[in-house]
Amino acid sequence: MQAGSDRVFDRLRGFTLYRWWRRRVVAPVDHEAVVARIAAESGWSPRYAFMTMMSAGIAVLGLLLSSPAVVIGAMLISPLMSPILGFGFSLALFDFAEMRRSLFALAVGSAVAIAFTALIVTVSPLQAPTAEIVARTRPNLFDLGVALFAALAGSFAIIRGRGETIVGVAIATALMPPLAVVGYGCATGNLPVLGGALALFVTNFITIALSATVMARYYGFGHHLSTRQSWTQTVLLLLVFAVMAVPLGLALNRIAREALTVSQVRSLLNARFGDDARVTQLEVAFDRDPITVRSVVIAPRARMQKTATLQAAIEQSLGRPVRLDIDQIMLEAGADALEAQREELRQAGAAPEIEAQRMTALARMIGLITGVSADDVTIDRDHRRATAAAVPLPGATIATYRTLEARAAAEADGWSVAIVPPQGPLPEIAFADNADTLDAAGRAAVLTSAWAARRWNVAALAVPGLPAGDTPRRLSLTQRRAQAIAAVLATQSIAAVGAPAAGQRFTLTIGVAQ
Repeated sequence: MQAGSDRVFDRLRGFTLYRWWRRRVVAPVDHEAVVARIAAESGWSPRYAFMTMMSAGIAVLGLLLSSPAVVIGAMLISPLMSPILGFGFSLALFDFAEMRRSLFALAVGSAVAIAFTALIVTVSPLQAPTAEIVARTRPNLFDLGVALFAALAGSFAIIRGRGETIVGVAIATALMPPLAVVGYGCATGNLPVLGGALALFVTNFITIALSATVMARYYGFGHHLSTRQSWTQTVLLLLVFAVMAVPLGLALNRIAREALTVSQVRSLLNARFGDDARVTQLEVAFDRDPITVRSVVIAPRARMQKTATLQAAIEQSLGRPVRLDIDQIMLEAGADALEAQREELRQAGAAPEIEAQRMTALARMIGLITGVSADDVTIDRDHRRATAAAVPLPGATIATYRTLEARAAAEADGWSVAIVPPQGPLPEIAFADNADTLDAAGRAAVLTSAWAARRWNVAALAVPGLPAGDTPRRLSLTQRRAQAIAAVLATQSIAAVGAPAAGQRFTLTIGVAQ
């Protein structure tokens, strides 16, 4: 008896809730007027095309100038929200004609925006990625949340007749700036930027459309659909949100780890330089291998630190290799905060000039060592690498040039140096009498030969006496010595090929990798 009463109560409660929903939520909405308004704005038209191009142009200029105000202006006039909302409502109504119409308008509008922005970037003298561009290349779970809340607010505004607030929703969701960054990526050939911005746009598009579908069903749009169709919608919505949330959550986790790394580096620098120091312009390049830490520290002269010691401490703290590029601005005892602030501003303004002077001095130093002019030294600022092709120096051997490279690298703080020696004979490799193992001098000669091969972009060296093909069961002394040389070359990623044996001393030559 009690169970039967509970079932009756549940039915009455369900009926009461349904009746409240129909009377309070669904009834006040003019469904036909809302659908007509959405349909009127979600299709392709000359006005839509013109406003899309103008919005794209404003957006890409704002991105290139790194001006948030200009980027917001592009969001204000962007018409892309309308076809996306049209697509969302068509999903709620299972209106496939409207769905195709909205998708066509969105696809063509997106293509026009990308093409127009790519054209502007191509003819623009400014093509360097700015902070506004980079900010739209790493979508994460927060971006999905922003798009979700914006879409719910926008759908509510449309349904309840408060459509003018859709402008604020467009600002929050930012549909046009990611498309402009896609156009920038196409024009500059920057695939990571292109892919990240496209992922952000797709995330916003799908989230807005599906959120609009949820709001439409809540307000009674599509109530005539069958139970099977309603369940299909529900499963589709949950599945899509789950699929998007996983990679975006992983991206958010990566961003959080990077933020933690920056915080650890800043804390370590503050601890090393003391409370009187100021750590400014701290940047960590996570896309480098190893990661590169750049910073400017203003501190009392008594707190000066060695770069190598700081780098080792950071590596120990992070548990990974690090390349440290730090400028220490030392203040005399008694310098006040105002002087430190002035010095900071001066250093910030002079940073590009200081870096240019450093590279010029490096080029001169390497040119002096290699016998070439500073203009003939190739400086790769992004990878902090300097390369020069040395001219023949009187009496210099291959080992001489390797030693010169080591000395130059020791003088180039934080830079890698590559000196390409002139073509010449490789050093002789000697073994002790009746010995088939390399001593220290012999191993050094093999390593010098491998170093020269890498600098000449040679993949293989010919080793006299090295057995070709199947190794015989019994090897002669010459063959065993050749195998010892080949083993050392293998550690340097240089292949060894056989060559005719000639005497007891070994001289490697350029070979052909087999």
